[in-house]
Amino acid sequence: MLTPASSPAARRRAALVCGAAAVLLSAACAPAPQDRAVEAPGVGGTERELAFEGGGHEVSASFRTPEGVSGTVPGALIISGSGPTDRDGNSDMRPDADTNLNLSRVLADAGVASLRYDKYGSGPDFEPPESSGGVAPVDPLIFDEQVAAAYDELVSQPEVDPERVVVVGHSEGALYALRAHELVGGDRPSPALVLAAPPGTRYLDLIDRQLTEQVRVAEALGQVEEGRAVGMLSDARAARAAVRAGRPLRSADIGATPLQSVYSPANEDFLAYMDSFDPVELGEDLPEGTPVLVLWGEEDAQVSREDVDRLMTGLEDAERVDVPGADHILRRYEDQPGATVLDSQRPFAEEVSPALEEFLESAW
Repeated sequence: MLTPASSPAARRRAALVCGAAAVLLSAACAPAPQDRAVEAPGVGGTERELAFEGGGHEVSASFRTPEGVSGTVPGALIISGSGPTDRDGNSDMRPDADTNLNLSRVLADAGVASLRYDKYGSGPDFEPPESSGGVAPVDPLIFDEQVAAAYDELVSQPEVDPERVVVVGHSEGALYALRAHELVGGDRPSPALVLAAPPGTRYLDLIDRQLTEQVRVAEALGQVEEGRAVGMLSDARAARAAVRAGRPLRSADIGATPLQSVYSPANEDFLAYMDSFDPVELGEDLPEGTPVLVLWGEEDAQVSREDVDRLMTGLEDAERVDVPGADHILRRYEDQPGATVLDSQRPFAEEVSPALEEFLESAW
């Protein structure tokens, strides 16, 4: 039985117990819920529900405006991280993260309207497609198309000035933000970017590093035998090589291990597509003069300082704010015995708000 703790090592142990899917830029399993919760940041603004078509599916979304809007204001599109993550930034593995919701509240306080949406595979109304052969593969372009459709929906709102738009990508969402100028069409102004907890290496390399850390920690704690740890890591690298070579994953013969929740036939097209993008090259290819803010929590157990340092080599003129004491979802934790890791009990880092406000004041 896991004892909740808030250190990065404890979160990595929990992620391993959750299964290998946790390495996909996600976070630890959620502990059992308790009653005490912290207040959400900011005043909050006013919110309404929206729905639009994207990627051949109806997409549900929330649109938030600052209090007392008069005329038009800047607009922000918020893009979720990996996995079936909903509009608020939550998933079954981490149901109270509220990363996107908290960002929308902070943006509203900064005078910016925002749209956040249920990523394909998430939301209470999602029904997975049926397939006679098991889990149906997902076309990775669905997620690109959702971004483009959500952007169109954002700038169509009467409160939003389409000449002042920022795309906010959290974790894996940063890879979509870095390509937003291509996804939304060349006839639109290139948006400003906020990259929150962004990956700085290719997708499968980051997965490999996360998985290696998790397996080695579990091995040191006696949760995984040495031989099994070596076998899992060997299988993971064989699967990575197969994906990059364009070979079917079944050729890697990884067997019945937790790795199959990541390296599965249903995921291989998506993995190959996402791994084709190097975040540094995406940064170098941004339109000249694109305003970029990089936000990273210094206690992020999913994206390391080295990852962000590497990303910054492709973002020569970007601003960077490292948030002390904040984790992958930009919440605070206390690294001491008995400290809680329940997301609902840990406040959103207060440094995020002034960093966003200062950046947005000069973005347009």
